[in-house]
Amino acid sequence: MANLKVTLIRGFAGKTEAQKETAKSLGLRKIGQSVIREDNPVYRGMIAKINHMVTVEEAD
Repeated sequence: MANLKVTLIRGFAGKTEAQKETAKSLGLRKIGQSVIREDNPVYRGMIAKINHMVTVEEAD
């Protein structure tokens, strides 16, 4: 199955509590931090909620 590399590019200041919790549940804590996650509907939905805070690339 394909993987996604998700990188946090914006901080949590001024964001709603739900957006902060979504980023933290993805494993993102600091600006510039990247995590590898499976490409499935669960993670796609989480990424869609905070798409203005992250960049997404396909990972090998």
